[in-house]
Amino acid sequence: MIIQGKLIDIKQKEIYPARIEIQETKITAIERIQDIATDAPLILPGFIDAHVHIESSMLTPTEFARLAVVHGTVATVSDPHEIGNVLGVAGVEFMIENGDQSPFKFFFGAPSCVPATSFETAGATIEISDVDYLLQKDAIKYLAEMMNWPGVLHHDATVMEKIRLAQKYNKPVDGHAPGLLGEEALAYIQAGISTDHECFSYEEAENKLKHGMKVIIREGSAAKNFEALVDLIPEHYENMMFCSDDKHPDSLVVGHINELVKRSLQKGIDVFKVLQMACVNPVEHYNLEVGQLRIGDDADFILIDSLESFQVQQTYIKGTCLAENGLSKLDNIKTAHPNNFKAALKTADQFKQQNLGNLIPVIEVLNGALITHRSDLPPKIIDGYNVSDPERDILKIAVVNRYEKNADPAIAFIKNFGIKEGAIASSVAHDSHNIICVGTDDALITSAVNSIIQSKGGIAAVTKDKTAVIELPIAGLMTDEDGYTISKNYIDLDRMVKQMGCTLEAPFMSLSFMALLVIPSLKLSDLGLFDATNFKFIS
Repeated sequence: MIIQGKLIDIKQKEIYPARIEIQETKITAIERIQDIATDAPLILPGFIDAHVHIESSMLTPTEFARLAVVHGTVATVSDPHEIGNVLGVAGVEFMIENGDQSPFKFFFGAPSCVPATSFETAGATIEISDVDYLLQKDAIKYLAEMMNWPGVLHHDATVMEKIRLAQKYNKPVDGHAPGLLGEEALAYIQAGISTDHECFSYEEAENKLKHGMKVIIREGSAAKNFEALVDLIPEHYENMMFCSDDKHPDSLVVGHINELVKRSLQKGIDVFKVLQMACVNPVEHYNLEVGQLRIGDDADFILIDSLESFQVQQTYIKGTCLAENGLSKLDNIKTAHPNNFKAALKTADQFKQQNLGNLIPVIEVLNGALITHRSDLPPKIIDGYNVSDPERDILKIAVVNRYEKNADPAIAFIKNFGIKEGAIASSVAHDSHNIICVGTDDALITSAVNSIIQSKGGIAAVTKDKTAVIELPIAGLMTDEDGYTISKNYIDLDRMVKQMGCTLEAPFMSLSFMALLVIPSLKLSDLGLFDATNFKFIS
């Protein structure tokens, strides 16, 4: 096969007309040519998502690939700790085996923090011996994000042994240390942590870069730091990458890493610096088997129309065209449905909270961010119980343990969802993936939670007149149904939630992070309301 166009040589910082010869899966020759059509496509290496939880797309790896190749993505650095928290090592192996059914290049990490903390109930534990077992696999390229940064700073024996194992197998360690600065950041990095995708600000990212850490710019469906960090690219591009981290199916249909590349170019940043971040740095940092448009490499590359509009025309992996002009050539693949779901149906009485004082701690969710703030506000009280107050936008939030049959819900209150009438619930609740729900009254909260229990996982919206559910039968996180259909259903569900009054850009993505105890400041686990700044429960 012969491909002709204007080749973008990222390392040599040169664009020139070229003729590329491909035999079977490999590039066998690259020849400079003279005559080429003015509208000939640009040829460049494919994009790599440098940190993503495939599970957050609600799709299996093979189905994620169907959607991602359309946008020029050829590989992902995938952290499977979401399914790890539900099913343990078996969940990680499910992801690897499913990914192997696609020509797309999935590279997985060994989850380092399962469970993420001891302050929640997870479905499984990944021990030191499990990490050792996984790191020996060729498909496992790194130790996944070390969220237990206090454990690193205090030299926790289990944490340090996992890092030592990664070093033993010569595999990098991903970081997760939002807001960590100064001497603490330096100590975290010196322990062997090589990347961070959680930087809040320019100053934080610059500090970590100067200490030798690689910083990943993240634009997911809820968490976004592109605008905060993009100005670092011109000086620090050699030590930066792009990622999506958590991306819902509707967002994935629209775009992927290509969007970050295009936005960077629109800001006037040098094309070779931007493409080094998107195409080269992940390959070199994680030692990935992804072609770089060199003789002898796998024929992994994309064609685009121009640097201005940046429309992906074709995506090739190992010499096979897998997407063309916005259409995927990959097939939908059905799979087994492993799960871990034991919760029994709940009653409205279980979601009552007795009033014990004049003020209650309220979680303040922030649009487009994983961090939350805390407010202490007077509750609305009926018959001695604290209840939702939609007029003040103070709603009840509940987390239900899905791994035990009869566990009582944990109850708290949250602000800034904006729902006027109704409830939303999800079994996607980082990191232990219990059931999380926000609603305007106990009856609707109960209905939403029970719809998830009956489906053995999913996301749901409930009003007095309507119940809508997207079922996620694989670990309560994913489905093997057609990704484009799931995207449409998700858009419909999102529209329903907005019609209920929700003001958040990505309600279900934001909801899923309200149980993530490793990001400040106030979160809710199935065991209670948690101060994530001081790492302790609130009485």
